[in-house]
Amino acid sequence: MATPLLIIFDCDGVLVDSEIIAADVEAKMLKDYGLEMSAEDFAIRFAGLTWPTILSRLSEESGIRFPDDLTEKAEAEIDRRLAEEVEEIAGAREAIEATATAGLHRCICSNSSMKRLELELDHVGLWDYFTPFVFPAREVASGKGKPAPDVFLHACKEFGVEPSRAFVIEDSVHGVSGAVAAGCRVIGFTGASHSYPGHADALTEAGATTVISRFKDLPAMIEALAHWDEA
Repeated sequence: MATPLLIIFDCDGVLVDSEIIAADVEAKMLKDYGLEMSAEDFAIRFAGLTWPTILSRLSEESGIRFPDDLTEKAEAEIDRRLAEEVEEIAGAREAIEATATAGLHRCICSNSSMKRLELELDHVGLWDYFTPFVFPAREVASGKGKPAPDVFLHACKEFGVEPSRAFVIEDSVHGVSGAVAAGCRVIGFTGASHSYPGHADALTEAGATTVISRFKDLPAMIEALAHWDEA
């Protein structure tokens, strides 16, 4: 593969430390329906998936019929807590600036809504680094979320870049699977609060070329992978 031209960042669990907050809200709501799960276990299983997808899977497994307004209630509570609690992942800003210095295009591909992405990124001061190249999977292209590859393919098309020349930074198995299916190279990321023992192995098994836990390692890793492919 030639030198990358585009760096695609996931948002939740990569740029902002939000996955554990959302997992805490959603796990607590599930207790009302007899489903006991810690926020940590919830994040391990469901990080990267949309709440409607999670509810659909749990409904199939348990036979529980969740009320139609549960998604709206969860989203409102998550947004409230994110607006108060979410923090930038350490080193994210410097990593973003390093991609700019290297002359690489950058964007975000996420399963979150545009409303939430703007809320989170504006709160930590990263929104202006990406707008207008912020792509919520459910609001662009086919509307299919990860692990479908569609949002990654949409991003590559927007920049006129072949997927093979895009590197994706992902923290979830579902995100890694989608990026690999799109034909992109993936660098797994395990530097957020919801990371767990075996996280790096899970991302590697899903198809990540390599895994980092600190953003300060990203520029050197991108350069090393590009040179390795050219050798």
